[in-house]
Amino acid sequence: MGATAIRQELLRAIDLALAGDWDGAHGIVQRCDDAAAYWLHAVLHKIEGDEANSRYWYARAGRSYEYCADATAELEAVKAALTE
Repeated sequence: MGATAIRQELLRAIDLALAGDWDGAHGIVQRCDDAAAYWLHAVLHKIEGDEANSRYWYARAGRSYEYCADATAELEAVKAALTE
């Protein structure tokens, strides 16, 4: 999957997560191997309440678990990073 396709899939995953479809969003990020996908994966596990798994994905993304306490705001931050 090319970079453009990954970006589009991740944007779709963010929209799903914002709509409350955690499973749909998670299914997408599991198929993507990219730092932005790892960041999004981390946020999804934060939403789920799985701190250990979330911290693992934050580490893979090179980001901090403490970056943003509000998951919705962080989803918007990931979206902004993907559309720069």
